[in-house]
Amino acid sequence: MTEKILTVKNRAGIHARPAALIAQLANKYPCEITIEKDSATVNAKSIMGVITMAASYNTVLTLKTDGEGESEAAEAILALFESKFEEE
Repeated sequence: MTEKILTVKNRAGIHARPAALIAQLANKYPCEITIEKDSATVNAKSIMGVITMAASYNTVLTLKTDGEGESEAAEAILALFESKFEEE
């Protein structure tokens, strides 16, 4: 299992477009990918799941990947967060 700490760095937070980018990227990997906020855990491959986190600017999330390609998936999603979802 790979675990990374993510911070939402774009001012608008995770809305429909970033959620879609996260889900599309997560679906490229065969491993299980989840994102945790507080005590809630969502499947990162589900756009609706990611949106329901209601993660705003500077929210800290925990990314967990488990299975084949887990480290590559974790690094790719971390890079997406670091790029502020290419919004700024």
